Amino acid sequence: MSTGTRTGDFTPRPGAAPLPRMIAAQAALETRMLLRNGEQLLLTVVIPTLLLVLFSTVDVIDLPGSGGEARVDFLAPGVLALAVLSTAFTGQAISTGFERRYGVLKRLGVSPLPRWGLMTAKTLSVLVIEVLQLVLLTAVALLLGWSPQGGPLGALPVLALLVLGTAAFSGLGLLMAGTLRAEATLAAANLVFLLLLVGGGVIVPLEKFGAAQSVLQFLPVSALSDGLREVLQHGAGTPWADLGILAVWAAAGLGAAARFFRWE
Repeated sequence: MSTGTRTGDFTPRPGAAPLPRMIAAQAALETRMLLRNGEQLLLTVVIPTLLLVLFSTVDVIDLPGSGGEARVDFLAPGVLALAVLSTAFTGQAISTGFERRYGVLKRLGVSPLPRWGLMTAKTLSVLVIEVLQLVLLTAVALLLGWSPQGGPLGALPVLALLVLGTAAFSGLGLLMAGTLRAEATLAAANLVFLLLLVGGGVIVPLEKFGAAQSVLQFLPVSALSDGLREVLQHGAGTPWADLGILAVWAAAGLGAAARFFRWE
């Protein structure tokens, strides 16, 4: 005699989750790992913030403008560019390089998550960290007297610059992480970070480098910081030349990373 009670089906049904859910879960994991890494936080948050406060309040080097507010108007866009560089290039190159060395990428490469999905998740985690950086640095700059120009119409050029800058630095970082040994990536990524900090127009104006300016202006961090200054400091329209430079670096970096990246 039937009691009307249905027997539950507890048979395992193995299978991959939907692709968007897998990418979102991996992106959340990557973000948590970055936020828990003290060295990464030092590189991506502490150093840009300290540089912004130090050079805005102390007359260490000769910068455009005579007052503290004028100095921060010049420095804030450059430090925003530095934040993108530190996260999308240096931090991503080092973390991915050691993941490759320890076999993490090799194991993830045979999981249901496709390799392009893993790269997408890493890119999403970079964007999340960048948003946090930009919010923090913007708040600090405003407290120091920053008066960004451009108004609402400047939001789209700024967004385009940040997106292309992230793509360019991500491609270069992944290229380095996927072709060099982890120790070499650690040394090279930090060295490039320091060189671009000094010679990329972030803190020191490119005009101070004399004839070398004609070459340095084509660096991705120079194009990013210069484009941000054109909009946020001078209230200019879309900086097409700087966007073009970043687009070339993004295409070259991502293309080379896709071609030469080794997973083990």
